[in-house]
Amino acid sequence: MPFIILIIFAFIGVVGYLAQLNPERVTFFITRQTSFEMPVTALILFSTAFGGLLVILSAGIRETRNLFLNWKYARLQKKEAQIETYYTEAVNAFLGKRYRDATLLFQKVLALNPNHVSTLLRLGKIQRIEKNFNEAIRLHRRARSLDEQNIEVLLALSRDLEEAQRFEEAIQHLKEILHLDETNVAALTRLRDLYIRLQHWEEAHPIQEKIMKLPLSPEANQKERVIFLGIKYEIGRLFLQRDQREIARRYFKGAIKLDKGFLPAYIGIGEVHLKEGKTELAAALLEKAYEMTQHLILLHRLEDLYLEMGEPEKILQIYRKAIDKDRHNIVLKFYLGKLYYRLEMIDDALETLAEIDAHVEYFPDLHKILGNIYMRRREPDAAVEAFKKGLKLKKRVLVPYYCAECDYHTIEWSGRCGRCGRWNSYQANPILIDKANKKALAETPYSTPHPREII
Repeated sequence: MPFIILIIFAFIGVVGYLAQLNPERVTFFITRQTSFEMPVTALILFSTAFGGLLVILSAGIRETRNLFLNWKYARLQKKEAQIETYYTEAVNAFLGKRYRDATLLFQKVLALNPNHVSTLLRLGKIQRIEKNFNEAIRLHRRARSLDEQNIEVLLALSRDLEEAQRFEEAIQHLKEILHLDETNVAALTRLRDLYIRLQHWEEAHPIQEKIMKLPLSPEANQKERVIFLGIKYEIGRLFLQRDQREIARRYFKGAIKLDKGFLPAYIGIGEVHLKEGKTELAAALLEKAYEMTQHLILLHRLEDLYLEMGEPEKILQIYRKAIDKDRHNIVLKFYLGKLYYRLEMIDDALETLAEIDAHVEYFPDLHKILGNIYMRRREPDAAVEAFKKGLKLKKRVLVPYYCAECDYHTIEWSGRCGRCGRWNSYQANPILIDKANKKALAETPYSTPHPREII
């Protein structure tokens, strides 16, 4: 401050000195008609004062602007901090499934920032969980308008549309994601699942091929491989229904090439042979498939096929041969006894099934057949005892198949479980309990350590 005062006095001294040396006056024009005379030193002082005033005004404006910007920034920071607090609390409520609290907090965030994409995304998910699909779609579309390439938003929007049964729109959004990122696992699997749900097998196939090429864990790769086999099988069935047998055969063979133990594909090729009138070839195929997989369902197919062909001795030989290889297999003996019963070979059926009865405590299907046999032989006391163990007898005993994945039971075989949707999961196990060990006996899972090509 003293230095500034010193400069001011020095300036005044210089101006006074110049005023003595320059006593002349000058004419200063304000307009063309207006002017006045003034000393040269006065002009210098006026100019200096005017320049100083401009500097002061400029500095004042700059400082005022800086103060306003600082105030605005501080207010924005405070607003952002409030948004972050609300959003964090809302996410915690969402994760804790307190959706009402989460909704109120997310709405507070939107009141402060209507374009908060993450809030719109989460709020839309809550609406979907609460089955308000139209509101969920509206919120997610709004989020998408703010960030068109946000994959998470597109995934959420496709899920909304799928649950709202607007499948084609959901598919289009999943395709948009794959246009942005063709290896997006979530989009690929969701699109594949949608095609499977709609039974668009031909569209699902190339998507599943892309999934199979992704770097997956061994466990995930095995799961995807089973789905790939199932899709190939379904496409084969589709072409078989269209009577395009060669294409159907190609897809069934493709499934077997991937997994020599994939039962539905063998049955599919057998059906192709049957449509072509090649019954003996179909039977030979199923026989070789059974030798390779040891799957009892193939024996059931062969049983029906040979009986339709009027050649029951062939299936009897197959059962006997299988039992010779595994003399302690109660399940095989049961199915042989059931076949004897079906063929009205009552004495053979009784001999075979009675041998099993000596070793099991609880076997409803066995006891149903035995009861009927005793009735046919006019042995009512024995029949009553058998019927006590197995009720609701029908003339023909049907032993149901069951899904090893979800325990779904059905008397109709299918390549895909009607409950859980898994392929190649049906087993052919009757219910029985061993007398000695007091435990349920189950069919040993088949294995194919070194399968050979049979087609």
